[in-house]
Amino acid sequence: MKKEYWILMTGGVSLSVMMIPDAQQTRNWDAYTIAHEPIASIDLMERAARAFSSWFQHHFPDIDRPIYIFCGPGNNGGDGLAVARMLHQQFFSVTVYLCYTDGNTSADFRANLERLPRLQELQIFELQSLDPLPAIPQNAVVIDALFGSGLNRALQGDFEQLILHLNAHAKTVVSIDIPSGLFADRHTEGTSIHAHHTLSFETPKLAFLFPENADRVGEWSVQSIGLHPDFGATLAVSNHYIDLKLIRSFIRKRKKYDHKGNYGHALLIAGSFGKAGAAILSARACLRSGAGLLTVHVPRCAYEVLQATVPEAMVSPDWHQYFFSKLPESLEAFQAIGIGCGLDRQGETATALLQLLETWNKPMVLDADALNLLSEHPDWYIKIPQNSILTPHPKEFERLFGKSENDFERNALQRRKAQELKVYILLKGAHSCIATPDGLCYFNSTGNPGMATGGSGDVLTGILTGLLAQGYSSLESALLGVYLHGLAGDLAAAANSAEALIAGDLVAKMGEGFQILYARD
Repeated sequence: MKKEYWILMTGGVSLSVMMIPDAQQTRNWDAYTIAHEPIASIDLMERAARAFSSWFQHHFPDIDRPIYIFCGPGNNGGDGLAVARMLHQQFFSVTVYLCYTDGNTSADFRANLERLPRLQELQIFELQSLDPLPAIPQNAVVIDALFGSGLNRALQGDFEQLILHLNAHAKTVVSIDIPSGLFADRHTEGTSIHAHHTLSFETPKLAFLFPENADRVGEWSVQSIGLHPDFGATLAVSNHYIDLKLIRSFIRKRKKYDHKGNYGHALLIAGSFGKAGAAILSARACLRSGAGLLTVHVPRCAYEVLQATVPEAMVSPDWHQYFFSKLPESLEAFQAIGIGCGLDRQGETATALLQLLETWNKPMVLDADALNLLSEHPDWYIKIPQNSILTPHPKEFERLFGKSENDFERNALQRRKAQELKVYILLKGAHSCIATPDGLCYFNSTGNPGMATGGSGDVLTGILTGLLAQGYSSLESALLGVYLHGLAGDLAAAANSAEALIAGDLVAKMGEGFQILYARD
């Protein structure tokens, strides 16, 4: 699949980035392609329909299965008409509904309607206001081509009733580019198609990446339609997509004469009584990420188990038997610190965390109870070292920064807080989002539901801390760390199933993940 990338400069390093444009930018990109390729708009629509039809035939190869295509009056409907023609040519049983057009259709819609063969086996119906809504056979695939990403208001009337009908009666719904009624880059309150599959053209839509739209979008894929690659040269976008090409653009290979001193000394402050496992998982992940040396600072109750289970790490015992109460005597030897995994929230722990924030002036990784303690002391936020990486899950994010009405509002808050505090906020989820101090967001493409298991976040903290220790920038560490974490999860799920996945499996698959990152097609 062909994709377009643009170069982003960060800290002197160029990153090859896949962008996520908003709806207006996407329309501008179409117009730029039409003007500069050059290509007629009807031919660009043909290209999109061909991409969708090819994808559809691969996923739904049964030509005896009935296909019902519902076309709106605009260019998304024109896409649907072109798809109807192409699937009919491949011997699919196609029925087309022209929905509430009232003669007010786009030029490319009309052109594609003229191209449809008038044959008995290709049925075309006009659906008008007050007409009974069509029955949908149980085995039919419904293709949604009612409205595209240009929709700017909630659907009402006939179209809303049609969509509610399709949602209720269609067992399989596939949307062209975007589910009808869904806004591409803002919260959707009204009715939309609840697709089972969505094929987006060229890039994902921002709306696809938030949990609130999971039932609307279903499983989604992206297919290039060859939009002009020069368009990105002058386009400023604030959302990007993390994928393999981006990671390969900055990951570093080891050199023959390197030694452990070249890969940094990491410190993890983790664990408490009953939660030594969090320290173990984080430590193993840190070492597997490539850190040259690792010291784990744990309460005395965890000393022996760390020595026995992670022999490659050095262990610094805290003064307290059961929880973190005091920093190691010196921090000068460390290049990076990660804190929070299984830490607990004792008063002495809070005091020690404050001491760390006031002592350490390099980027650090803050997770779990370190974040929970911060949320109890908002006046400490300004003490967080610049370019640190915060890794909250949604509830921890809410404790830190307050509630949001929807995912778009929360994303705006995440972006704003990253800029205010000059830190990287990695909000964990199905498409974990990294908000940067310069107002950008990066959404991850790896990972699976099997990773929703205790200890998965501890593994991520270890990876991030290990990458920081090796000299990767905070942005590079966050990008590489979240991608590798999800990739290891995907490998583990493929080997053992999502249901059986446990956090230790992520560590075990990190080596295989690195092999994929370094491989070249």
